[in-house]
Amino acid sequence: MNTVCGIDLGTQSCKIIIYDFEKKIILDSAQESVDIIALNDGTREQKTEWYEAALKTCFGKLDSSLKKTIKAIGVSGHQHSLVPLDAKGKALYNVKLWCDTSTQAECEELTKAAGGEAKLIKTAGLPMRPGYTAPKAKWLKNHKPKAFEKLKHILLSHDYINLLLTGKYTAEYGDASGTALFDVRERCWSKKVAGLIGPDVFKALPELVEPGAPAGFVSAEAAAMYGIPKGALVSAGGGDNMMSAIGTGAVEDGFLTMSLGTSGTLFGFSKTPVIDPTGNLAAFCSSTGGWLPLLCTMNCTVASEEFRGLFGLDVKAFDKEAEKAPAGAEGIVILPFFNGERTPNLPQGRASVNGISAANFNRSNIARAALESAIFGMRIGLEGFKNLGFKAKEIRLTGGGSKSPLWQNIAANIMDLPVRVPKNAEAAALGSAIQALWVLERIKKPKLAINAITEAHVAMEGGTVIKPDPKTVKAYNTAYGNYSKYLNVLSPLYK
Repeated sequence: MNTVCGIDLGTQSCKIIIYDFEKKIILDSAQESVDIIALNDGTREQKTEWYEAALKTCFGKLDSSLKKTIKAIGVSGHQHSLVPLDAKGKALYNVKLWCDTSTQAECEELTKAAGGEAKLIKTAGLPMRPGYTAPKAKWLKNHKPKAFEKLKHILLSHDYINLLLTGKYTAEYGDASGTALFDVRERCWSKKVAGLIGPDVFKALPELVEPGAPAGFVSAEAAAMYGIPKGALVSAGGGDNMMSAIGTGAVEDGFLTMSLGTSGTLFGFSKTPVIDPTGNLAAFCSSTGGWLPLLCTMNCTVASEEFRGLFGLDVKAFDKEAEKAPAGAEGIVILPFFNGERTPNLPQGRASVNGISAANFNRSNIARAALESAIFGMRIGLEGFKNLGFKAKEIRLTGGGSKSPLWQNIAANIMDLPVRVPKNAEAAALGSAIQALWVLERIKKPKLAINAITEAHVAMEGGTVIKPDPKTVKAYNTAYGNYSKYLNVLSPLYK
């Protein structure tokens, strides 16, 4: 028996799967929660030792005989984090996360130093946003100067897991492109942007590994720690969105993946760079070669979770309540900015319920509006894709929210595109396993394309397909217009 292993370090948990690529089935899986430090100033942090403990616990839960069959490992991780390490690979401070909004001042400082947002986008393809890695490094310099003086390695979360497995400091183009320290057109670290933070920051950036090449091999220490084969190949891995693109088969033009998790993302593969002058679509690279333009909202399932808790309902009961309301929730519109927001760029944003009247104020409409708000945020990204000439023909849905039939229906009709839900819901973990398989197979077939692997291993048959209904699409076009009006009027309050 031969297997590959996929590791997905998410914001709230670590998941590991063992995938039999000969029988095309997941043989075993394990999951362990990871805590978050959350402060009122927007701080969202974790500790590297939490990652180490979660990884060890997950591997400890897996069947020991199956672990011996692992030939290659791929790692997915949440994007944009800052893992600051000293010369010995020890953390100098907590890991600042993608959802950390405490770095707005550093964004403004770096943008000014670069000569303005337009010049930043021209230089590296991205504006400065609080979620990205670059302002976090500047924050470390400003707020933890003693730690910054000892900084020798800047890694992302998935890079840190690769370090634990291989002992090597590496990065890959997809995840690196989300740091704002990277030139997405030239696919290399940006010495100019790194220099805005400090003269030695560029030296702290890790070696870049090609998508189809290994980042290294399992070390003797990792083999003993986790009970996995020494010398097993470890692929470059990537950000969770890049791995979800692989896990949903969105590795060629025309397909978009929408992930409904704590954050919401909408992204699609492109053979050429897609640079959005508005900054709404991030000009990321893919982890397969090519590019992956992406929209990210920081509040996707957040609104439904907050209102669900307020109403004292479980997930199914909340959906049933929302199903009672019509499309558009009779005019009630929720701006779901419980955590500030990245797109639109409102790090100090606040949530609000709008359009309430004596006639429409009921629990069903509010529940429906909470679900709709997540997809309205995604439609901002779809409009951006259209404006930049990307012709979408289908959306592949993943993430926790993708399990809701109501949310699937809302997504198809707000976006006015067919929605397909792949059979396997663990897109990031599966995507990282498939990338590992691709790198493994390329040892024998150096020119093997990634889509040959995804076509064979991403099971679309048996998944759900939802087609938009013209009448409901029309109702949602009106509702989206209302959402846009409230957004335009209220946004200046948060800038």
